[in-house]
Amino acid sequence: MHLKPEEISAILLRQIKGYEEKLAVEEVGTVLTVGDGIARIYGLNNAMAGELLQFENGVYGMVMNLEEESVGCILLGSEEDIQEGQTVRGTRRVMSVPVGDALIGRVINAVGEPIDGKGPIETEVFRPIELLAPGIIDRQPVFESLATGLKIVDSMTPIGRGQRELIIGDRGTGKTALAVDAIINQKGKDVICIYVAIGQKASSVARVIKKLEDFGSMDYTIVVNASASEPEALQFIAPYAGCAVGEEFMFNGKHVLIVYDDLSKHAVAYRTVSLLLRRPPGREAFPGDVFYLHSRLLERAAKLSDDLGGGSLTALPIVETQAGDVSAYIPTNIISITDGQVFLESDLFFAGQRPAMNVGISVSRVGGDAQIRAMKQVAGRMKAELAQYRELVSFAQFGSDLDEETKFRLNRGARMTELLIQGENVPMSVEEQVVSIYTAVNGHLDEYSLDRVQPFERDFLAFVRDQHPEILQNITETESLTDQNRDALEKAIKDFKAIFGVA
Repeated sequence: MHLKPEEISAILLRQIKGYEEKLAVEEVGTVLTVGDGIARIYGLNNAMAGELLQFENGVYGMVMNLEEESVGCILLGSEEDIQEGQTVRGTRRVMSVPVGDALIGRVINAVGEPIDGKGPIETEVFRPIELLAPGIIDRQPVFESLATGLKIVDSMTPIGRGQRELIIGDRGTGKTALAVDAIINQKGKDVICIYVAIGQKASSVARVIKKLEDFGSMDYTIVVNASASEPEALQFIAPYAGCAVGEEFMFNGKHVLIVYDDLSKHAVAYRTVSLLLRRPPGREAFPGDVFYLHSRLLERAAKLSDDLGGGSLTALPIVETQAGDVSAYIPTNIISITDGQVFLESDLFFAGQRPAMNVGISVSRVGGDAQIRAMKQVAGRMKAELAQYRELVSFAQFGSDLDEETKFRLNRGARMTELLIQGENVPMSVEEQVVSIYTAVNGHLDEYSLDRVQPFERDFLAFVRDQHPEILQNITETESLTDQNRDALEKAIKDFKAIFGVA
């Protein structure tokens, strides 16, 4: 086929007219040093804080330090193939993670990649891991209850949706067990749960996941795992990644419960990263902005206004203390940021009081507004009586002659304490908690020996469920203990005692 000269000219003219000059501009830097999960890069003059950088071997890094001559970044992968002199490209994207319904039931790492062997996560929605917390205008007061299923917590340090309640105590006092019970109790309550494991042993995280699977809780739970074997950089960003995942649900009008386990290890990971980046150390060798580290994370927990959908993000940060010292640097920081704390005490734990909550130090500053009226009616005076009981126990050890009033207080307090003991992974509904606590605060257990308190509670609740379900139904519907229901409850107790007998 031969083209005529005029045809060739027409084709060339069309191509010239259709030509568009496209320039691809990208910023390129050079690796100065690399080691310990940290890289220093020269030449990225327009890099942003938190920006993702891509190295020659495909590994990504996140910008942490913006200095006059160089940029310091943490590596989000292996540093084995990264060498001095290699090129690094800026992406103009801040660090983000995949979010959305596709993550529910999955186990992911700190950068949002699945690590549960169930295949890729199909989602096209991403959120930056660092975002400003909602402002005052965007929030509303906490007023909805988020029940943990634990009598001692729901009665005396109640948690509301949108609250930040610290779980604090020494190693091995049941902090993780309390948080896992709270997750298990959300089944069927339209709450999405996120468990963020920071610096934990892989075997410990596997046990938590297995427990959640056994109770069917993984159907509404997401696990973000940055175990102790992973680089400190991933342990540092893990809670922010988990928070970003939760915020997506919150801003879509849903309710989220997120557990950070634990922020003590998170602070240590941040200190390691910061010192490698040559940031100046502060008190107790922590970088000076460690308070900001946790405040900008926990402030993102909120109950949004109705205009923004009314969603909520409830945070349960966990902090490990040394020898019960709540006045140490990290604990005091987080106590001042949160809305209250559940303090778990070693002495109580080893004495068999589980959950081992110290009712004198534990407090909830906003949870009372979310507590149903029925619980307030029965548990109102219990905290003061238990605190008084603890003091009397100490006093009674040194004296043999006790007056009748003191003996009465000791007797009542011992039975309340025994009633509040609750096994692991057996959460109770709020209405059953109300019925159970009512028997203790009104003296119906005073006549029984301590070893019969828990059998009484177990059998009485079964009796009420079987013979008087209307009592529980009335508490659920009215959220109050009406005079009529109180009379019905008193009659049920009398009828049951005739069957149960007296110790």
